Amino acid sequence: MLYNVLVNHKHYKIYKPYGYLSQFVNHQNKRRNKKLLSDLFDLSKDTMAIGRLDEKSEGLLLLTTDGKFSQYIRSNAVEKEYHVMVDGLITEEHLETLRNGVEISVNSKPYITKSCKVDVLDDTSHIVERFVRDERHGATSWLSITITEGKFRQVRKMTASIGLPTLRLVRVRIGDYKLEMMQPGEIVEFNSPRF
Repeated sequence: MLYNVLVNHKHYKIYKPYGYLSQFVNHQNKRRNKKLLSDLFDLSKDTMAIGRLDEKSEGLLLLTTDGKFSQYIRSNAVEKEYHVMVDGLITEEHLETLRNGVEISVNSKPYITKSCKVDVLDDTSHIVERFVRDERHGATSWLSITITEGKFRQVRKMTASIGLPTLRLVRVRIGDYKLEMMQPGEIVEFNSPRF
């Protein structure tokens, strides 16, 4: 794309660690002591996170200086895939319910999520280990959930709606961009975005 070449934009993928906000500058007094991306990365002041991962979520986050690329990635044209540890054992009925859309609250109003891809995740060897809770507190399951929308805390609200609260959430893919074997706090620059 000629626009990107002329302006010489920068693009990065990072592994946002658990406990960090998806922003570089804190504008809120109530969040004064929160950890920010600027604690990890020294990038141009024009660099912005594309979308968000909440403080307790981790995984793939794209950064850019290009507003057009950011707008495209945030659109419904791009899939976002999450690997999610839930509290309890998942059943085929749970999977079907999630696939067909569930009611969640968005801005204090009921909202039915769009149909999405949901599968049991048997192999979690690609996910960086992090202690969540002791096994004696009950069984857990891992799911792969792929959505195209991005409502506030959507995946957490979806699993809670079927009685399986999210214990851990790792975004592993945004469109063609994958987390692969990156480690928390790692950054990789890429040159030409695909859109």
